[in-house]
Amino acid sequence: MTRTTTTPRPAARPARRALAVATTVLLTAALAACAAPSGGQGTPGTAGATGTTAVEEQTLTVLAAASLRDVFAELAQDFETEHDGVTVALSFAGSADLADQLLAGSPGDVFASADTTNMDRVVEGGDAADPVVFATNTLTVVVPPDNPGGVTSFADLAREDLKVVVCAVEVPCGAATAKVEAAAGTTIHRVSEEASVTDVLAKVTADEADAGLVYVTDATLAGGDVEVVDVPETKSVVNTYPIAVTSGAADETLAREWLDLVTGPVGQAALAKAGFGAP
Repeated sequence: MTRTTTTPRPAARPARRALAVATTVLLTAALAACAAPSGGQGTPGTAGATGTTAVEEQTLTVLAAASLRDVFAELAQDFETEHDGVTVALSFAGSADLADQLLAGSPGDVFASADTTNMDRVVEGGDAADPVVFATNTLTVVVPPDNPGGVTSFADLAREDLKVVVCAVEVPCGAATAKVEAAAGTTIHRVSEEASVTDVLAKVTADEADAGLVYVTDATLAGGDVEVVDVPETKSVVNTYPIAVTSGAADETLAREWLDLVTGPVGQAALAKAGFGAP
């Protein structure tokens, strides 16, 4: 009887085992390379394995005359859209108050004044330099709807039966009011003097005054909440608006980019739409 013997199979040949190990190592290395972030491990400005560059958060502080509130708020949105990570902090008040704040050491990157007098104060104090004129404005007379006081002329503002509100002489709209009075030879029967033109407008719209002197731009913004009494006397006094980067600006380059926006085509178009005159 023939017996067939089966030869036992050896475990694994050394050469074949070495090839399998090498293939595994190469495959592992390839997978690791694909998973690695493009910026490399520990590269600054990357976030995790996505390779996304971190955005630096910055705040640009703009101090501006109260009459610029809506225009600058609109421009701030455009500026933030064009500058990732930048927040524009707008501070509005009478130009005299803002100048006092800067001179007292309050922080601010850009100052926009409604007159040259307060800008000159800041420049002379060493808190700003090289201001640029970017707009002009004039006053007008506003009254509540239906004109209950019957105001038809600038001379009417001297009537003692009227309650007229104006800006304090320390702020640009008040200084302009005084110049108009002098030129017209009329003394306004004022019942209050306010710290900003927006405060004057608020009293007229709240029926707390029969008339008030505000900028043309503020009257435009108020729309149907007031009526405008067009008087020629107010057109003789023009307020000039300068803007400057402050000496304490945290990022002078960023501050100058805001100044360029205001003085450039986009800013000038927004100002013109709001009723401001060209520089």
